[in-house]
Formats: sequence, C-alpha cells, structure tokens
Amino acid sequence: MDLRKIKKLIEMLQESDLNEIEVKEGEESVRINRKKENIVQTSPSMLATNQLNKNDNLNETDNSVKSDNHESIVSPMVGTFYRKPAPDKEPFIEVGQIIKKGETVCIIEAMKMMNQVKSEFDGTVVSINIGDGEPVEFGQELISIEKS
Repeated sequence: MDLRKIKKLIEMLQESDLNEIEVKEGEESVRINRKKENIVQTSPSMLATNQLNKNDNLNETDNSVKSDNHESIVSPMVGTFYRKPAPDKEPFIEVGQIIKKGETVCIIEAMKMMNQVKSEFDGTVVSINIGDGEPVEFGQELISIEKS
C-alpha cells in the first residue's frame, strides 16, 4: 500500500471521532489505532519489518529511565518535525521551560500541511528528542515532559 494513502488514512482518523480504521486492498491491509500502545499493523509481508522497528523502539524505552512523573509527547503522524512556527521565529519550547496543557510544542509537516502538536499535560520540558527539520514516524517520542 502506498505511503501517501497511509498518511491520508492517519489524517482522516485524526479528524474523525473514530478510534480505529482498517483498510484492505487486495492482499495488503492496514489497521491504524489511536491508542499509544498499538502500532500500525500491515499485511504479513510488511509485518516483519514493523515488528523489527517495534522491537528497536522497545529496546530504546527499556534503556531510558522513566518514572510516574515523566510523560512523552509522541508524533501523531509521519512527517517532518519543526520546533519553530517559521524559520525566522523563536522555537515553541526550550528544555527547562514550563508548559501548559493545550500549548503548541512543535509542528509536524505532512503532505504539505503544517499540523500543530499540543501538549496533553502540564509540566517542564526535560528533553527534545528530535532535531529541527528531521523526519519523524507515527508514535515516535518527540519531547519528554516532567509532569507538575
């Protein structure tokens, strides 16, 4: 299945009240679920690749120290990460900055559209895990927050 179609499905899911969507095209299929613990599942030919990526992410998480007081802001889609609203503007957030729930923390560009990512909780920015202009994947950890 074409990556552009998958991106469009993710956008459609975000814009709707649905929690999950599944599409089959011949022998290929894609299931996208809003829950953080689920990852996009695809046909058997692509499942092995997704499982390898999932295991890599689990290893990274296991190596980092997480407490009940820390949360992560993850990418809601595949795209390009931007810390600033425009190249000549200041970044939305900096490490050590206190942020509020609903505050814009970055932008993800997907399919020529700029999508604001907002914080889901109050807290202090502990780390920004992606460089400005770098590609991101769905569910990838962007920012670590210490909840207040």
